Amino acid sequence: MRYLSYVRDGSTGTAVQVDSVWRDMGAVSLLSLIQSGQDLSSAAHATSLPEIDISKLKKAPLIANPPKIICVGLNYLDHAAESPYKDTPAYPAVFPRFATTLIGDGEAIERPLISEELDFEGELVAIIGKSGRHIPREKALEHVAGYSIFNEGSVRDYQFKSPQWTVGKNFDNTGAFGPYFVTSDELPRGASGLKIETRLNGQVMQSGNTADMIFPVDELITTLSEAFTLQAGDVLVTGTPAGIGWARKPPLFMKEGDICEVEIESIGILTNPIRNEINPTIK
Repeated sequence: MRYLSYVRDGSTGTAVQVDSVWRDMGAVSLLSLIQSGQDLSSAAHATSLPEIDISKLKKAPLIANPPKIICVGLNYLDHAAESPYKDTPAYPAVFPRFATTLIGDGEAIERPLISEELDFEGELVAIIGKSGRHIPREKALEHVAGYSIFNEGSVRDYQFKSPQWTVGKNFDNTGAFGPYFVTSDELPRGASGLKIETRLNGQVMQSGNTADMIFPVDELITTLSEAFTLQAGDVLVTGTPAGIGWARKPPLFMKEGDICEVEIESIGILTNPIRNEINPTIK
C-alpha cells in the first residue's frame, strides 16, 4: 500500500492507493494513522472511500511534525570517501533535523540569502511504526512501518563551520520529504537493493543502491535504540551515496530555477524546484 499527504483548503489530509486508484481518507494525518497501530498494509479500511485526483492536490511533507527526525551521515562507502573525513565510519554519524525544514513534493527548496552553497542529497527514509528501546537487530524491521524519499538540502559552508553539522542541515524549507509512503511489505527486506538516483535539471548527479549502506536500516534501529526510545512516527533519514555537489570539481550547487529529482526504485520520484529565499524585510 502507498499513501500521500496533501493540503486542501488549509487542512491536511491523507490519500491511499487501492488497486491503482487513489482514495481520499479525509482530514486525517499519516502520523495519526501510524500511531494508531492499525495495519496500513491492508486495503480493508480504504476500499469504500471516495476517489481523489492526486494530480490536483498540493503535496505536503508526509509527516509534518514527526516526534523526531534522525539523520545519518556518511552511510555509503563512496560518499564517505568523497567527504572530508575519508575513513569508513565505525559508528553512525547522527544528527537531528527540525520540522521547520520540511516541505512536500513539488514545493520549492529554498537557497538561503546568506549562502550560495545549497547542495542536494538523495536519501531513503525509514518511518518507525512501533515504539521501542533496546531493540534487538533480529526484531528491528518489525518496528518499521514503511519507507519514503528525502532530499536533504545541505548548506555546506554552514555545515562545515564547526565539527557539528546541525546548523547547515537545518535551514528552513530545505528538507523535501515524499511524495509517497510505501508500506514495508511492498519492498525488499529493509528496503535493501533499491536503486537510488538524484538528478539536477535532468542530469544524473548521484547513482547508488541502498544495499551499499554501511549501516543498514535494521542495524541503525538497533544502534539508535541503545540510546533513546524510537517512537511511532519517527523519521529516519538513512544517508546519501556519492556525487554530492560539494565534492565535484568545480563544486556544483543548486540555484534558483533548478529542478532536483530524487528517485528510489519501487518507491517513486520526489521533485522540487529551487528558489531563492524571500526575505519579508527586504522591499
